[in-house]
Amino acid sequence: MSGPVRTHPNQAPLTSVEQLVAYFRSGGKPVSAWRIGVEQEKVAVFADGRPVPFDGPTGIEELLARLRARGYEGVEEGGRLLALVGHGGTITVEPGGQVEHSGPAMATGIACREELVRHVREVTEVGATLGIHFLGVGLNSFAKLDEIPWLPKARYRIMRDYLPAKGRLAHDMMKRTATVQANLDYDDEPTAVEKLRMAFAVTSIVTALYAASPISGGRPNGYRSFRAATWLEMDDDRCGLLSFAFKDGFGFRDYAEWALDVPMFFIVRDGAYRPVGGITFRRFMHEGWNGESASLDDWEVHLSTLFPEVRLKRHLEVRGADAGPLPMAFALAPMWRGLLDDRQACKAAWELVKAATMDEREALRRAVPREGMNARFKGRPLHELAVQLCKISADGLSRLPGGAADAVLLEPLHERAAANRSPADDMMDDFTAHAGDPTKLVAAWELCR
Repeated sequence: MSGPVRTHPNQAPLTSVEQLVAYFRSGGKPVSAWRIGVEQEKVAVFADGRPVPFDGPTGIEELLARLRARGYEGVEEGGRLLALVGHGGTITVEPGGQVEHSGPAMATGIACREELVRHVREVTEVGATLGIHFLGVGLNSFAKLDEIPWLPKARYRIMRDYLPAKGRLAHDMMKRTATVQANLDYDDEPTAVEKLRMAFAVTSIVTALYAASPISGGRPNGYRSFRAATWLEMDDDRCGLLSFAFKDGFGFRDYAEWALDVPMFFIVRDGAYRPVGGITFRRFMHEGWNGESASLDDWEVHLSTLFPEVRLKRHLEVRGADAGPLPMAFALAPMWRGLLDDRQACKAAWELVKAATMDEREALRRAVPREGMNARFKGRPLHELAVQLCKISADGLSRLPGGAADAVLLEPLHERAAANRSPADDMMDDFTAHAGDPTKLVAAWELCR
C-alpha cells in the first residue's frame, strides 16, 4: 500500500492535522462579506412519470447540450457532458439524473430567489422541448429503484459499489432523493462552532417542516420524508448528527479528527477517479497510497464525500431539507440566514433546543421521517417548535442588511408551521384526489405550472 511518494503537482504533501485545521480557519470572512447560497435539486420525469434517462435524444445529456448552447461552458468526463458552468453557478447531475443548480453566493435571500427563478424558468423551457418535466418533490415518486438509470460518472460508480455494504438504502438515497440546501459563511472559529452546533440542534425541525417525499414507486410509503429515512440507513461513518459537536470545547480540530478517520472513496489524479479501497484519510496522510501523497486538494475532495446533517468546509452547509415547491426553496436561505447570521437569533434558537441529551436528539432524527411535525421533542409537538423557530429567524432577519425583504420569503414557513402541514400533506391530498394517476400528479407537482 505504501511506497515511494510522488508529490501532487498542485499541492505540497500534508504532514499535520494543524494544516487541516488551518484550512477551515482560512474560510473565515468579515461579517460585511458574508454571503448565502442555495443548491436545489429537481427530479426529472416525462409527463407520465417515467424517469428521464441520461442517454438518448430526450435524455439529460441532451438537456445539458441544449442548455450549453445558451452560453454555458460544458464539463465533460470520458467524452460525456456531465455539467455546465455559467451565470456564476453550476448545473450538475446527481446519480439518478436529478438536476442540481448550485447558485452563486448572494448577499440576501431575495437575490438567491431571483437567481433560482431564472434558472428554473430556463431549465423548464429547455426541458419542455424534450418532453421533460421537473418536479418539486424530495423523491422520485413514480419509478422503482431499478427503473432509474445510473449517471455515467466515475465518482458515482465508486460510491455505488462501496455504499450498499454500509446501508441498505444507499442506492435509494443516490438515485431517488432530491434536496435543497443553504450555504453560509463564518468569520472565525468560535462563530463557526456556535453556528454549526445550533444548526445540528434544530435540523430535525427543518426536516419535518420541509418533508416532501411521502410517495415512492407510485404509492404512499408511510413516511412524510422518505428522503430523510434513506439517510438513517446509508453510512453511519459519514452521516447523521455528530455527537462531539455538542460537547464543551468543540472546535475545528474535532471535525478534522473525525473526518480523518472516515474511510475514503477515491482520490483524483489527472481528472481520473481512483478508488483507494476504503483507507482512512489519516492513513493516507501518514503513509501515502500507491506512491501518492495527500494534499489539500485531496482533503477538499474527501470533505465533499462526508454527509453529516451540517457539513463544514470553508463555509457551512445545512443539508436537512427535502426539495419541494418553489416557495419552500425560496425560504430556505433566508430562514437559515436569520437563524445563523444574527448572533442574537442564533443564541435564541439554541436556547429553544439545548436542554436535550444526544439520545433525545438522535431519537428525534429517527422519528421525523415518519411523523414529521407530529413528532414530539422533550414532550412538545414539533410543529410548536417550528413556529418558534420561524419567528426567531424572522426576528434575526430584522437586524440584518436586506433582512426585511428576506423575511417576506418566510411566510410559507410560518403558515405551514402554524397549520402543522408540510408539503408531504399536500402531496398525499393530491394523490387521493387524482387516484394516484402519475400524469395528473406530474402536472400538480411541476415546479413551473
